Parts: sequence; structure tokens; C-alpha cells
Amino acid sequence: MVIGKFYPPHAGHAHLIASAAAQSERVSVLVLGSRFESVTVAERTKWLQEEFANADGVHVIGMRNDCPEDYHSDEIWKAQNELMRLALKSHGVVKIDAVFSSEEYGARLAEAFDAEHVLVDLSRTAYPISGTLCRDDLGVAWPCIIGPARQELATRIIVVGAESTGTTSLVKALMEHYRARFPRLADVPEYGRRYTYEKFDELRAVRPGARLDEMVWTAADFAKIGARQNALENAAADVCPLVIADTDALATTLWERYYVGERSYGACNSLEHLPRRDLYLITDHEGVDFEDDGWREGEHRRAEMTEWFKETLTGEGHSWVLLSGDHFRRMKTAAEIIDLILAQRSGFTSPPWATRTAIEGVTA
Repeated sequence: MVIGKFYPPHAGHAHLIASAAAQSERVSVLVLGSRFESVTVAERTKWLQEEFANADGVHVIGMRNDCPEDYHSDEIWKAQNELMRLALKSHGVVKIDAVFSSEEYGARLAEAFDAEHVLVDLSRTAYPISGTLCRDDLGVAWPCIIGPARQELATRIIVVGAESTGTTSLVKALMEHYRARFPRLADVPEYGRRYTYEKFDELRAVRPGARLDEMVWTAADFAKIGARQNALENAAADVCPLVIADTDALATTLWERYYVGERSYGACNSLEHLPRRDLYLITDHEGVDFEDDGWREGEHRRAEMTEWFKETLTGEGHSWVLLSGDHFRRMKTAAEIIDLILAQRSGFTSPPWATRTAIEGVTA
């Protein structure tokens, strides 16, 4: 048995579970989380299940645990142990041979289950990380958090808009603004633009002198763009807790509708894998001059396209904000709401009895 809050699950937790799996035929990992914590037991359980999906014999069990912690109380010890016993029993486990832990209380816990205690890296030498450090500074601890958790914990801001409405300029300004706080903030460019350049080069190679409006777009093109846009976004979430993306796969479905028509659904497959969203920012076309850089064709349809974004995001139930006014007004609005979302997403709540793990020589 391995127990923990896994709040959030990190490399030290993974090392503990892997150590148990290497010495056991079956490992029951109990995720014990309370209502007073801001990440649910179900979420933490799911992340660990994904992390160990290919590990033979590792079974992750989520159990709500609103019991207080008091290592000096026999009564509280009994209450905690009974929760664990029933979590195991409900999954067909009635006997524990060993308790693997990185905590001093592990010996008493093993004794309660009439099991051997296997202590793993008590000093956190192998992995100098703890849940406390993660919760104190998510940005610093980000590389140590397990991959599935990084994907779900990342704050994702998606900037969309019609042609020449300032989306790319806004993304660049936001990236510059937040990179001081998040040095690993990664670019998530509009892959469709790069794809357009490549597709046009291929056309010109066959028909020198061909014009941009002679390109023929297909559902397959937008399927590739949507899938690649998801991949770029997820790669950014893997390295930084903040993602600011210049468009996404959902917006790709609207550009497919624009270029191919209502009955083309190539990019729709990408929506099945669309990551969770925190906020869409729509750049308003009003008050922004159309700049033809040689690759744009839709000045006369900007109002229609802006409406499509509003309708689609509303219909899909996403949170969105329309950014109007000059660049400084748009930046102010965007930064205000992003700051609030970041504070909410990184604010790990804990009950008053929660203990903090201090690691000598390591600061968050």
C-alpha cells in the first residue's frame, strides 16, 4: 500500500509508487483528499491512473477523507485507518503485506495493518520536492509535477479573432508581460498560417505564378491544422503553468467553415481532444484598421467572423471576453482577468490541520 494526498502528484510520489511496484506484485495507491482542498480526489486519482497506466500491478484508488489529522491521537489514527481499510476492501484488497512511505509515520501505519514498513527516500534526496513546495510556488515546481497533472493544472488563455483584428499583436504583448513571472512561457503560434505558407509554396512549385486565391482547401488540410494546434498547446502546458495561445483547434473549425463551407468537418476530430479551457479572448474588429499583408482576404467578412466566434463559444459553453478599444485598453482588460484566473488556479486550499513538509536546503 502507498497512501498520500498527492496534492498535487509530483516526481517524488511517482518515485515512491515505482519503488513499491518494483518490489510488489500488486500496489494499491490510496489517494486521500478532503473537501477542503481545491483539487478533487477524482482529478488526482485520474492523473495518477494515467501516469501509471502501463505499470503492471499498480491500482489507484480514490477515497474521500474529511477526517482531521492528529498524529498524537489514537482515536484519529483509528478513524484514518478505517477509511483506508474500507477503501481497500471496496476494491477486493483485504490483506496488506507492506506499506511503502517516505514519512516517519509510515512505521506506525504499517503496524496498524500488520505489515512491513518500507521507507523510501525519507530525506527527499533523490527527488527534493514535496506537495508543500508545489503548492507554494507552482511555477518553480512545475517540472516536478507529473505530466497528466501539468496538462490539467495549466491555465489556458486562447486568443481568437477575425483577420487583422490584433490577435497576434495581443498575444505577443501578453507573452512579454507574463514572461517575467513565467520564464518558461512557450509560444503557441497560429499553425494554420505556417501551413498556408507551405501549401502555397507547394502550389507555386507546380504552377509558378499561381495566386493565393487559387489555393484549394480541403477537410484534410484542416484536420492536420487542428491536430497540430492541439499538440502545440499541450507542449506549452508541459513546460509552463500558463499557456497563451494564438488561436486553437476550435477556431480552426470556423476557418474551415470560412474556406470550405458549412458541410466540411475535418477539424472537428480535433475537438474530441480539445484541452480544458480557462478563457477565450476575442479581439473585436471594430476600431482596428485592416492591414493586408498579402495573405489576407477577408476584410469584408470580419464582422461576420467575429459574430461566429461569439456564437460558437457561447454555444459550446466556454468563458469568453470581447476585447475592444485600443491596444492598451485591450491589454488592461486581458491582464486583469488573467491575473484573477492565475490566482484562483494556483490557490491550493488546505484544512487547518494540514501539515507542511519542509525539505532541508530546498526552498520553493
